[in-house]
Amino acid sequence: MGKGIPLNDQDRIPWLCNLHDILLRDVASGQHVVLACSALKKMYRDILTRGKDGVALKCEESGKEAKQAEMQLLVVHLSGSFEVISGRLLKREGHFMPPELLQSQFEILEPPAAPENFIQISVDKNVSEIIATIMETLKMK
Repeated sequence: MGKGIPLNDQDRIPWLCNLHDILLRDVASGQHVVLACSALKKMYRDILTRGKDGVALKCEESGKEAKQAEMQLLVVHLSGSFEVISGRLLKREGHFMPPELLQSQFEILEPPAAPENFIQISVDKNVSEIIATIMETLKMK
């Protein structure tokens, strides 16, 4: 992305598997985990929850004896218009993703939908309002 080339599924899947394994490790140790990433497609969010093949296997153990690895995941979908997000991206300094790639992100975006466990929050809210909404949702779960 830093070179102005959008990532494809083959680029993202190993990274998502690594994140899945980190989540499993941390959740298994009793930690509450917050992961911020652009899981733009349902398939990406499924990998974070269930591993590469959508089954309850640790990604690094695919092909070996099954090991339960699914976890509960709350997706916080920060939604906003292309114009708002583009304006914010243009103000970032030193960020790895050039603004020219934003359109490609919108093109592949699959917003969460039922039965996924998610909340949608507008980026038009300020950061403290966004955090308060997330915290209130977590208290209800």
